[in-house]
Amino acid sequence: MQHLFLFLIASFATLHAAKPFPTPAALWKDYDPNQGAFKEEIVKQETRDGIFSRDSYISAYVLGEEVRVYCRFKVKAGAAKAPGLLVVHGWMGAAEPDRKFVEDGWAVMAHDYCGKTGTRPHFTKYPEKLRHGNMDRTVAGPARAQDLDGKQITDPKQTSDYLWYAIQRRVLSYLEQQKEVDRTRLGATGYSYGGTLMWNLATDPRVKAVAAYFGIGYNDYYRDKQVWLYNVPYVEPPKSSGEEIILASIVPEAHVPFITAATLFLNGSNDHHGGHERGLESFKMFPKGVPWSFAIQARGHHDTEKIGHNTKFWLEKHVLGTDVVWPEHPNSEIRLDADGVPELVITPASPDSVRKVEIFYALKNPCSFARAWRDTPSVRQGPQWVGKMPVLHVNDYVFGYANITYDTTIVRSTDFNAAIPAKLGKAVATDKPSSDLSGSGYSAWSNIAELEGPRGIQGFRSTNNGRGSGTEQLHDPKWQAPAGSRLSFKFYCTEPQTVVLTAADHNSVELEITASDHWQEMTIGPERLINRFNQKPMSNWSSVGKIHFLPKPGSDLSKVIFAGFKWVP
Repeated sequence: MQHLFLFLIASFATLHAAKPFPTPAALWKDYDPNQGAFKEEIVKQETRDGIFSRDSYISAYVLGEEVRVYCRFKVKAGAAKAPGLLVVHGWMGAAEPDRKFVEDGWAVMAHDYCGKTGTRPHFTKYPEKLRHGNMDRTVAGPARAQDLDGKQITDPKQTSDYLWYAIQRRVLSYLEQQKEVDRTRLGATGYSYGGTLMWNLATDPRVKAVAAYFGIGYNDYYRDKQVWLYNVPYVEPPKSSGEEIILASIVPEAHVPFITAATLFLNGSNDHHGGHERGLESFKMFPKGVPWSFAIQARGHHDTEKIGHNTKFWLEKHVLGTDVVWPEHPNSEIRLDADGVPELVITPASPDSVRKVEIFYALKNPCSFARAWRDTPSVRQGPQWVGKMPVLHVNDYVFGYANITYDTTIVRSTDFNAAIPAKLGKAVATDKPSSDLSGSGYSAWSNIAELEGPRGIQGFRSTNNGRGSGTEQLHDPKWQAPAGSRLSFKFYCTEPQTVVLTAADHNSVELEITASDHWQEMTIGPERLINRFNQKPMSNWSSVGKIHFLPKPGSDLSKVIFAGFKWVP
């Protein structure tokens, strides 16, 4: 009898372990976003400058509870049969319809899903049983692999994302029923965490096309536990039971096989949310016949100003049915040239329609958002473009990709390419470490304008006094600081300014930029920078991957010309 009991227990455990987690399709099979009255409560509506606006609350019904969702709607006054666009905000964001699309004739709906935070008068109101819908941790905090009590979830419907997914589908139903809207032409855009939510919305058959800014997935578990795709050695630590559930049912990448909407992804190569190379693997798993495209802005974090115009073309093509010629996905590969130097070879579709090809490459670093991307010249060879990628060590990874701009201004990125040169053949390392950080120019710096200063010295000036200017170039092993070195640079400024230099985010020092009609030079030892958490001086520059300049309040960084960055003993 004891053996039979043990056998039954073991059999039950096996059956329980084998029970599959619900796919996103199964999870949403019985959810009806049209169920129940909207109970619309108008907060404000007006027509100004030809634009009709209405702010309102509606009811969404999730897991037997009623959520009051705050919505904002804008459309041209008197519009009829306008295409509808749902705009989903980012983490701790707020509802804000995209005015540009309104002016282009779209009926635009935005909604809040952040919930209560700060002193905002209007926000989505979650009932107590669903309080984890509030993003603000001082109010509740999101539930993901664990609930608010720190226990592993046992059902994907316990997550905050499930609530946010349900709410956006309900708001889509509200958008559909607006008298100005053509319900057969619906699209959506999501920014940052709104980009994460787009992957669920892209499985809703009512939506023709989506544009996801960042938020491609592979954050839960993979980013959180630093399971980078090119770690050496590559090891996946055990997943908790809660992580297993969200990876199967909730995260963006789980939705890929069920996507029906044409999907555009826009990201920055260094965005911690976008998950560059691992995320791009998702497009290889798209259902056959579903259009997709992506563009990656080099060195971008939450930056897409060079590729963001793709969204307008994408939505016009796939929602409005406009005759937009979208180029096919390009081919790319890393190979060795005749001398053993790695090179990236690009074969774009419609090569005669290509305006330019920009090739970027990086060395060694497995962390996608901490790489230092280099520009490398592209040379056309018939229908292909080739860029050399010299390396420091043939046994370290080299990464490369390209952005292809067409005559239409549409930008397509190639796949993310990675290779260990020594495994490609007789590879040769031709690159060398350098202490001259300015020798390759200033393309790796953010928010700058390169210029020629006095005495013909090439430098740069910051173009954004609010965000400042910085570089992640120091993540590149070529420009890593030698042991015991100090940072030296030139500056030219005719009015005194005070600027703040930060290193690796947490270390900083105030620098007095004195006025002069001549170039001046400054050398900064690591001990001058103080860690804002422990108040200790920084020990060395060698572990620093990025530096950043900001003006002290009352100063103007844009009045300083910087040049000649280098490491000195």
